[in-house]
Amino acid sequence: MKSKSESGLSRRRFLQSGMTVAAVAASGMAMNLLSPSEAEAMVPKKIPTKWDKTYDIIVIGSGFAGLAAAAEAAAAGKDVVILEKMPMYGGNSIINGGEYNSWTDLLHLRETLKLGDDSAALHKADTLKGGDFYGNPELVQILTDNSSDALNWMVTEGGLKLRPILNRTGGHSAYRTHTCVEGVGRGYTEALKRIAEKRGAKIMLNMPVSWIWREEGDNKPVLGVEVDIKGRKRNFRAKQAVIMASGGFSRDIKMRASFNPAIVPEFNCTNQPGATGEMLRYAQAIGADSLQMCFIQLYPYAEPETGTLDSPAVYPFRGPGYGLIYVDKKGKRFVNDLERRDVVSHAEINTGMKPTYSIFCQEMIPLMGTQEEVDKGISKGRFFKADSIAELAGKLGLPADTLVATVNQHNQYLKDGKDPDFGKPITARMIPIEKGPFYGIAQWPAVHHTMGGLRINDTAQVIDIWGNVIPNFFACGESTGGIHGDNRLGGNAIADCVVFGRIAGRSAAK
Repeated sequence: MKSKSESGLSRRRFLQSGMTVAAVAASGMAMNLLSPSEAEAMVPKKIPTKWDKTYDIIVIGSGFAGLAAAAEAAAAGKDVVILEKMPMYGGNSIINGGEYNSWTDLLHLRETLKLGDDSAALHKADTLKGGDFYGNPELVQILTDNSSDALNWMVTEGGLKLRPILNRTGGHSAYRTHTCVEGVGRGYTEALKRIAEKRGAKIMLNMPVSWIWREEGDNKPVLGVEVDIKGRKRNFRAKQAVIMASGGFSRDIKMRASFNPAIVPEFNCTNQPGATGEMLRYAQAIGADSLQMCFIQLYPYAEPETGTLDSPAVYPFRGPGYGLIYVDKKGKRFVNDLERRDVVSHAEINTGMKPTYSIFCQEMIPLMGTQEEVDKGISKGRFFKADSIAELAGKLGLPADTLVATVNQHNQYLKDGKDPDFGKPITARMIPIEKGPFYGIAQWPAVHHTMGGLRINDTAQVIDIWGNVIPNFFACGESTGGIHGDNRLGGNAIADCVVFGRIAGRSAAK
């Protein structure tokens, strides 16, 4: 029988031989992503003896997290480059719904709109509860304590403009969800890009990273990256740090299934095509620890046929705090409309009838978005408009008598201040669906966000599988795990990316 020292995989043995994927196979970490033939074909990758380019700090990914990290690192006088594999900057961030959770802001919207009380502590409690307490409390507190400062930073330094509205969205116990004037994530990415470029950071497009270089041996640093420029390999040295802000893996069907078989290929996806997760594999291959990779979120309000997260698809998310309701194909409510995303998604699937619908009225539109957005959605066949609930039912293909009864019953619940059917918390800000015109939109779950990723500490340093910091390696945004738990509350993604992106940039620059 072999001794423990003979049969075990020591830290030293793992970190030698160029951090090959073959070594990862022995640890059982990521080889489910490679076929046997692929694994056998892997050969040790030798660290370059010459570098094609050298920078102080290399940031991988140009979304919210990467731009925020680059901005803060460049502010410290560092030579910073952002490597983006796609032909345009922004990744998923540009097509994000544009929602940002913060308990306060420099405009004092909550107080001005008389929307009640909130605090960073309440935001933290909601976030931990919303993720079934799988989130790391220390990291969640950093998120909620710093989200307001990060929002104000984008406003004052990046020119971000906010709509004069606040929403209470699923899983939140207060009105804290901000929306930029653009109504999509591009408003935030433009602000962050302005800050980063003003401070000297550069963005290089069509630059897919194909490996992360780490020095051989125990507790050795990350050295740089290999990039694939139209089939030609080039090596970029990072004198100080590499920051991974490459996002998640919602578009990689095989990778999704390897961690969570319930996320079947038949689900559509809201993400852009580049959300394929290979950077997570490369990080694992050099010893990075990962966690909670099976936690994959469905967005309950995507366009039913394509899974698109367009402007209309955000209204069902914004609206429940103002009285919008969800109904099934029978015209009946089927869930607490203020429930968190995973609960709503599963309730939709459990109806056994695709799709479901959101119903709202004219008075709610200025509280959720703009009439222009709704009119454009009508012209594209996304929103349906009618002068009566019965007429709306006909346009949606729902039984008119049932939908009318459902709406009338919900209106009475708002007047009574109690929802005996589903226990939705009623607030004085909710509007009865009584005065037309009336609107409806179809919705269905699509794969949206991967909550798992690399393990980081409070300074965004990546932790290896033995619990040690990997020198010169940082991560932020959707490429990290341990913050949102098994369900991310809507509106927490941008805050997470910007808060920890700033932390990663500052930490890397020290």
